[in-house]
Amino acid sequence: MFPAIFLDRDGVLIENRSDYVRDWSQVKIIPEAIRGLSLAPVRKYKVVIVTNQSVVGRGLILLETAHEINQRLISLIRNQGGQIDGVYMCPHKPEDGCSCRKPLPGLLLQAARDLSLDLQRSWMIGDAWSDVQAGEAAGMRGTILLRTGRGVEQLPQARPEKVTNNLVLDNLPLAFEAIFSIDDDPAMGLQS
Repeated sequence: MFPAIFLDRDGVLIENRSDYVRDWSQVKIIPEAIRGLSLAPVRKYKVVIVTNQSVVGRGLILLETAHEINQRLISLIRNQGGQIDGVYMCPHKPEDGCSCRKPLPGLLLQAARDLSLDLQRSWMIGDAWSDVQAGEAAGMRGTILLRTGRGVEQLPQARPEKVTNNLVLDNLPLAFEAIFSIDDDPAMGLQS
């Protein structure tokens, strides 16, 4: 079984849009995120994108368009020397009550089954408390809330009750560095 680093998409790899990313032409890459995915120590992990895309459930884009956006992002990352091993997407609206929409851990659990991942040795990185909650619900080694995307807006909000221990960092490369340091020296542990 492999350790993994799970990444939210919007706000971590690409910029969030209040009106949703509906077409590839609206994708704005976060440059340091793409550079971070090419760091050598990343190769010790499977890297998996897990993304809520209610834009599909709301009928604003077709499921095929959402898949195309994800595939083009993966191609761009790989063409720049980065690593992505899978992408899992929830296309449902919040009120649909599905088990795959973060903060529930359905996407992470499905990826763990499909890719033979050890969740207890894995990490979740996102820009919203719902990402952190999903990682904790899945039994991850650690969770990280980034100040990119919605992260700055999320921090002043009350920490959700079930969120017990997470790191808060400025960007994806810093998150990777923290993961590598903690995993190389388990005595460090997590400090929020």
